[in-house]
Amino acid sequence: MLSRIAAVVVPSFGRLTVTSDHASAPAAGSIIVANHTSLADPGIVLAALLRLGVEPVVLATAGLWRIPVLGRLLERGGHVPVHRHTHRAADALDEAAAALGDGRHVLIYGEGRLPGRTDAAEAPPESFRSGLARLAHASGAPVVPLGQAGARRVTSGRCVKQISGLLTAPARRPRLHVHVGAALHLPPDVEAATARARAAVTSAWRTAAGHLGEPAARVAAATRAA
Repeated sequence: MLSRIAAVVVPSFGRLTVTSDHASAPAAGSIIVANHTSLADPGIVLAALLRLGVEPVVLATAGLWRIPVLGRLLERGGHVPVHRHTHRAADALDEAAAALGDGRHVLIYGEGRLPGRTDAAEAPPESFRSGLARLAHASGAPVVPLGQAGARRVTSGRCVKQISGLLTAPARRPRLHVHVGAALHLPPDVEAATARARAAVTSAWRTAAGHLGEPAARVAAATRAA
């Protein structure tokens, strides 16, 4: 249901396009790892994946379950709360592995947080946490890198700017693009796996940014600086 709501709402805020290296939907039981840049990008990613026939289980911060209506939707959809910095944090990986075993797609944000920047510019993914690598090793699931660009044009920055962006987006209708890269299997070493996943998501992000007309030189410079 959450994916279908996103598919209805997102076109009101921007013009979404989607490309994929897959001839069809990513294989069942895959981990989809995306870059996280804006409060808007989870909805954008869900709307894009639904176009490919994918309605994933999402790993998200547990605080979202306390929001009325949204918390109910997350619970009903079988999404997984991540209780960061508590003894329950590891439970999320167990629940995600169970969902993968049931043939569900699992969506995870490798960075596990939003960037601290206040501008609306595109930038490559920041450092990844180790949860993705540990989940991939425990489950043996393939990892599908996803890059999204344009979400910061909907909303980014401090609170007032966030609200302003949301209110004006329906009139501005910024361009948004999601690119789904080819699946890969990560090596067993956590550090190597984390680095490889980040590189793959960065490549997918570079493709997405290119579809929005971001100058190639600027994207390449941002990638080198990451």
